[in-house]
Amino acid sequence: MTGSPDASSRPAPQLVVVDGANVVGSRPDGWWKDRRGAAERLRDRLAGEGLPGHPGPVEIVLVVEGAARGVASVPGVRVESAPGSGDDRIVELTAGSPGRPRLVVTADRELRRRVTELGAEVTGPRTILG
Repeated sequence: MTGSPDASSRPAPQLVVVDGANVVGSRPDGWWKDRRGAAERLRDRLAGEGLPGHPGPVEIVLVVEGAARGVASVPGVRVESAPGSGDDRIVELTAGSPGRPRLVVTADRELRRRVTELGAEVTGPRTILG
């Protein structure tokens, strides 16, 4: 009997981890007046548009910290509130998904170094913001 492959045999979609504070902070649009609102707008943009230039299936995780903690997840975007450093949480998420494609969205040089050492690819905020 033949049929569709079992879901567990399909490769996991690319994990896209977004450094919320870094992406939001890359544009001087008043985000500092309402950090939580800025994170929610980024989340909603990701949920609506996905990741431009990456048409395949992706799992998007938006990491927030500080005043943006507590932003809720929505269909298409899981939001992770970092208990401490957002960068450390991004590294944990990246390290916790070996063997699958991983892309981290940040312009932070030290974070870029840390996640590329784990085998992840990195792109900057313009990937999302244009």
